[in-house]
Amino acid sequence: MAATDDGPLRDLAAGTARTDPRFVHALNAGHPRRPLEYRRGKAWMLLVVALAALTVGLVLPQGLLLAAGLVMAGEAARLLDPFPGRGRRP
Repeated sequence: MAATDDGPLRDLAAGTARTDPRFVHALNAGHPRRPLEYRRGKAWMLLVVALAALTVGLVLPQGLLLAAGLVMAGEAARLLDPFPGRGRRP
């Protein structure tokens, strides 16, 4: 009977511990939390700020504020993308 090869699993666990140590600690403690890829609180806050800047830029004729709001909204949309890297042309 051959022993199982746990090398790939150890590599995966080590990589996860390097990239998201808080997730690994919470998982070991028995209280799992969302992985880093699914935490999007900062992106939602950026979207709120972008919409506020867009609104103020439209109400007051401020082109620079309007442009900044558009740029921030685009960045928030990129951060909220559930599948980054997909759908891009080569």
